[in-house]
Amino acid sequence: MLDLDQRTFDAAVSGAPVVVDFWAPWCKPCRAIEPILEELGERITVARVNIDEEPELASRYEVLAVPTVMLFADGTPRGIVHGARPKAYFDRWLAEVLPAGELDAVAGAAQLDA
Repeated sequence: MLDLDQRTFDAAVSGAPVVVDFWAPWCKPCRAIEPILEELGERITVARVNIDEEPELASRYEVLAVPTVMLFADGTPRGIVHGARPKAYFDRWLAEVLPAGELDAVAGAAQLDA
């Protein structure tokens, strides 16, 4: 999982779809979804932003509570999930917010890079 900051954020979300987890070290629900996000990382790029260290980024995207998970593509937020959810929820969410076949294409590219 990539750790993003002010310097790296825009470049990381400017191209292919990426899931960004806005989290905090003291947040128990954030820690609870970490294994789920790591599993999603096998299919799509997953990154995270520590809101305590990067409050400007949290403010920029109006993150008022953690965990907040956003899907970005081409620099634009496409979807958002507030709070801890089970893996099946994230799977359905990605299927809804990504056009048909796009997640499969991203997963295929990730396997080629491995």
